[in-house]
Amino acid sequence: MEKAVEVAVGFVLQNLVQLINENRALIGGNHEKISDLQDGLRLLKTFMADYTEKHYNSRTLMELADDIRRRVFEVEDLLETYIVEETLYKNKNTLRQVVSAKSHLENLRKIGETVEKLSAKVKQTYKENKDFGVPALEREEMARHNSIDEHNQIGDNEGADRIIGFMDATDEVLKLLGGQKLVLGKSEAEEQTPSEAEQHGESKQLEVVAIHGMLGLGKTTLAKKVLNDPRIEYHFFTRIFVPVSNVYNKQEVLFSILSAFTKNIKDQNLSMKELEDKVKETLKKKYLIVIDDVWATEAWDDLKKVFPDNKGSRVLITTRLEPVANSVTTKTEPYKLRFMNEDEAEELLRTKVFKDNKCPKELLSLEQKILAKCKGLPLAIVVTAGILRNHPRDPKWWDDVLHGVAELVGDGQKIIDDVIRRSYDNLNPILKSCFLYLGVFPEDLEIQASKLLQLWIAEGFIPKSEKASMEKISEACLRELVGRNLVMVEQRTLSGQIKTCRIHDTLRDFCKKIAKEECLFQETHVGTSSSSSARRVACKNSHLSQYVCKKQPAENARSFLSFGQDEIKLDPNLSPDDVFKRFKLMRVLDILSVKLPTVRLPRKLSDLVLLKFIAINCEVEILPKTMSRLLNLQTLIVHTGSPTLDIQADIWAMTKLRHLITNSSTSLPRCQEQSTTSENLQTLSIVSPESLTDEVLKRATNLKKLGISGNLGTLMKANGESNLFDHLCELNSLERLKLCGDDVNSKLLALPQPHKFPKRLTKLSLQNTSLGWDQMSILGKLRYLEVLKLKDNAFTGEDWQTEEGGFRSLKVLFIGATDLKCWEAQANDFPELRRLILRQCKQLLRIPPDFVDMKKLEAIHLEHTTGSAISSARRIRQLQTDMLQRQNLNDKKNTPIRISVYPPEY
Repeated sequence: MEKAVEVAVGFVLQNLVQLINENRALIGGNHEKISDLQDGLRLLKTFMADYTEKHYNSRTLMELADDIRRRVFEVEDLLETYIVEETLYKNKNTLRQVVSAKSHLENLRKIGETVEKLSAKVKQTYKENKDFGVPALEREEMARHNSIDEHNQIGDNEGADRIIGFMDATDEVLKLLGGQKLVLGKSEAEEQTPSEAEQHGESKQLEVVAIHGMLGLGKTTLAKKVLNDPRIEYHFFTRIFVPVSNVYNKQEVLFSILSAFTKNIKDQNLSMKELEDKVKETLKKKYLIVIDDVWATEAWDDLKKVFPDNKGSRVLITTRLEPVANSVTTKTEPYKLRFMNEDEAEELLRTKVFKDNKCPKELLSLEQKILAKCKGLPLAIVVTAGILRNHPRDPKWWDDVLHGVAELVGDGQKIIDDVIRRSYDNLNPILKSCFLYLGVFPEDLEIQASKLLQLWIAEGFIPKSEKASMEKISEACLRELVGRNLVMVEQRTLSGQIKTCRIHDTLRDFCKKIAKEECLFQETHVGTSSSSSARRVACKNSHLSQYVCKKQPAENARSFLSFGQDEIKLDPNLSPDDVFKRFKLMRVLDILSVKLPTVRLPRKLSDLVLLKFIAINCEVEILPKTMSRLLNLQTLIVHTGSPTLDIQADIWAMTKLRHLITNSSTSLPRCQEQSTTSENLQTLSIVSPESLTDEVLKRATNLKKLGISGNLGTLMKANGESNLFDHLCELNSLERLKLCGDDVNSKLLALPQPHKFPKRLTKLSLQNTSLGWDQMSILGKLRYLEVLKLKDNAFTGEDWQTEEGGFRSLKVLFIGATDLKCWEAQANDFPELRRLILRQCKQLLRIPPDFVDMKKLEAIHLEHTTGSAISSARRIRQLQTDMLQRQNLNDKKNTPIRISVYPPEY
């Protein structure tokens, strides 16, 4: 079993070898010494893997690992400092090169000396310890055969996202919130029992209900289940989830409430009194607010005055502490969350381990023994299930897990700690690094999956492979961590992919603890200093200005990450250059959640030539030519307040660039004749139509995602001919295409014929294209199209008659603002449709009644639509329910369509 020390040492050794390989030309006249060092590093890396296997608790190993890590960091610092200086030296004019030539040669000499010293140390270390276990070279060969393969992963189970158990608990909490009428889904006008009327009905004051229970019982899960229960949609117009945690911050809590109504609320720079008044003003209608993870009665005492006493409104508080629960409740007793019973625990384990939710007979005895040790603690069960999924049908593996799970002692903390450690120890080194990295994100933050994968790649956690792209491998890693129940899925895309995720607080604390021991990253706080040796620095965006003001040492930092729930502005007294000038060796920079007050890109940014990942937020209109120096760049994310962005930097010379993502219509530079093919480029979004010249599309041959925004009228002729689509159809890897007009007048004149679309297109999004509904027959012929998003003003006209035989693969259909009134369609026109989303369809009379016969339709979501459309959806559901009851098929596999409506009706 590979342990944490191997991760730490193996990771830095691997990255150093890669650094050397990628920069041989720059390093220059030390080729022989460098090769000698590489050979030693490979031996040492495989030796550490074997030595760690047998002696991972050895103090000698820990000291050896620390010593090796310090020396590797030392040579890495020297090499990268030289690479930066050499790159900037070559960008100087001739006179400045002559002036700095002496120091340049001296740096080269120092590298040679340091490399020799490190090589000697490496060889000596290996010589002294080579008799331990499997010979290192043999171990290395084994490692090659056991490298990660994106096709050979546990993966996540979308069905496992559903919440198991808590049915009686949900009913009990609903009863505390509003009596039996909530449990039965009755309206306010329906009768209550006399006791309920006395308890709930006559109150003109805000009522507070509390859930309490120990760590890992599922208090947050239960609260979210209650908040999203369809039975309360009719009773609470406003429903908000607000995390608090043990570090109470009143301002952040108020921001969380207001952000449900107003975007970028932090930009308004409101005082505390103004925030309180705005919350009171906003919560005019009846509301239910969950305040999660309260640790002190003082926190609620400080907050409660901002909540207006609307009749019927409720606050639901979760806490680990019974005294807090007793103190905050008003009319009812706190609800003490129980442990799971045997049936719930069994269902939870099976859902997480087996795709068919069935345990083989030969494992039933072991299953019961494992569950007995977990004692009904949900967090212990799901983490243990993640270990079992390694070999879900292997009795020996289950027996090993059984004997590795500690007995529940005291308050349950021991079993959770032991289970997390065992689950972590069962991860391979790649997954260990990816998992520990999750600790950089703030508590309760929803993590954007696509960015997380790009960060993993930029940090060097994901190895290159001939079998799969790094993106595919990183996706497999995330699915694996979800499958092992170490990461929770918060949202999925319409096509079922992971959109956002988060990590349980207890698991996050574990990540932070181990990452600090292994020097993976350091989290900074207000009032604390960061170490000058820290390789990765993370801070909340609300602390960034103070961090910059303190001018803390950061000369060795390779990553700087600043995240937050909401976007904030950098202190206007600070210069954006102050953020960058101390980060000479930076590889990863993510400050997207901090708005920089500048219309020009900070000059120092283009000096960070090692950068692989940039996510920046400012007011720039131009990306200057100096950015062309960033030849190591893999991901560039720019958010700007400008409606357009002009890239003057030569991105075509950035051959490592994989993702270019902006929020404004972006003009790309012209391709130079000597430009090579951008074979790594996978994402271009969003770019102006004028930028997509023949030369651009010929170079970006491996594009997978393309977003186009601007005057779409220039793309197409009235007869459907298009020079752009003549080239798009040749992009065989393109899976996702987005076309967005800059206003309703920049409409597409027509759509090209089906054979002009990219052959493997699976997702298409249209907005402000103002097409006639007759054009939908073209989209219906796209063979692999699974997700079709018709956003605002994509199509116009009052009537749509769906043609027979189209949309053979479509699984999700989204229709935004439109003047559509009459939609006629048959069930077999959408044979694979799973989800229908209608938003702002304010004239639609009904959903086609034949949808009652759809075999695979699972859900219909209606938002700001007509009452008649809502009634037609409910009629479809009722007809399905009646039919299933007649056929006696109303089970988990045969359930009627789910209907969700927003805003909720009264």
